[in-house]
Amino acid sequence: MSPPLNSVFEDAIRVTPQGSNKYGAYLHPEWCIGTVPHGGYTTAVLYRLAMTHFSYAHPKQYSSPATPISLQLSFLRRTASGTAICEVEDVKLGLRTSTIHVRLLQESEKHKDTFEVKVAGYITVSPPEAEEGISAATGWMPHPSPPPGSGPNGEIDFAALAQRGSDGAWSLLDPPFGEFRRAAAQLELYGPGKGEAQQRRTGSLAIDQWARFRPGKDVNARWTDAAVVYLLDMFPMALDGFDKVSATAVAKEKGTDLPDNMAKFWYPTVTLNIDMKKRLPAEGVEWLYSRIVTKVVRDGRTDLDVTVLDRNGEVVALSTQVGLVVSASRNLGSRKVQQKL
Repeated sequence: MSPPLNSVFEDAIRVTPQGSNKYGAYLHPEWCIGTVPHGGYTTAVLYRLAMTHFSYAHPKQYSSPATPISLQLSFLRRTASGTAICEVEDVKLGLRTSTIHVRLLQESEKHKDTFEVKVAGYITVSPPEAEEGISAATGWMPHPSPPPGSGPNGEIDFAALAQRGSDGAWSLLDPPFGEFRRAAAQLELYGPGKGEAQQRRTGSLAIDQWARFRPGKDVNARWTDAAVVYLLDMFPMALDGFDKVSATAVAKEKGTDLPDNMAKFWYPTVTLNIDMKKRLPAEGVEWLYSRIVTKVVRDGRTDLDVTVLDRNGEVVALSTQVGLVVSASRNLGSRKVQQKL
């Protein structure tokens, strides 16, 4: 018998009931940026929290599992790998949509034996059968268009991309600073060049990527709805471009040359908003495309706009976030990067 779909990932985002509206979770070090669990991974834990809460606390609310369609989260303090407590407040229970207030708590770094809120926000869920109403095509397409593959009309030969690591303008990428950004090891990324090269092509801070999910190097893993939440916050090539922009700004401020080995930066999420547009099939999909756009970097704060599409060009999910640009030392502090369990 084959293992359950995405068993490594599902174990990493598992949420366990511990009482009325209270749940336990464990944030795994393999999904960290430095010593801080990756924001998309942490959001996936909260995605699973919402589903677990409705199956455990409200099993008769809907005739089928109610999945998150909207998430609005604030990352208040840096999280850490290890145990976490998740609390849920039912804000609205409805026939079509229900909204809950969620909080992820961990022990305070300053006050031992005291738990404090690290992430908080609202999640709205809806069952598939309640999603009724008009659907209309808008004609939206990524602009500029992504680079072509080798197939007819510029289509990508995904079999060639998987086997050879390249097709047309696309090739397998090696995300920078892999030891620090370990969460990026949980997927394969393919793009038309690294961050700086892509930005020269588009003339902006815009990045294209195709991705395959590889949690724990599982070659049978597939993108599911919960995994899409992780993907929405995973864009190493965009951060590669940020590294160049950040290092250039620091060098200019200090009146020095740009170093050959650019300093490492950390881009912690402040707020993250997600709109899940399309449910993926239960068996998942192998490939998903992301367009990542940044409009302004100012005063150590940046914006990120991410659109995820499937191979048919249909929008799967959208996200916007506010992030900070700070030294990687802010991530580490007195902590040490944990080794894999």
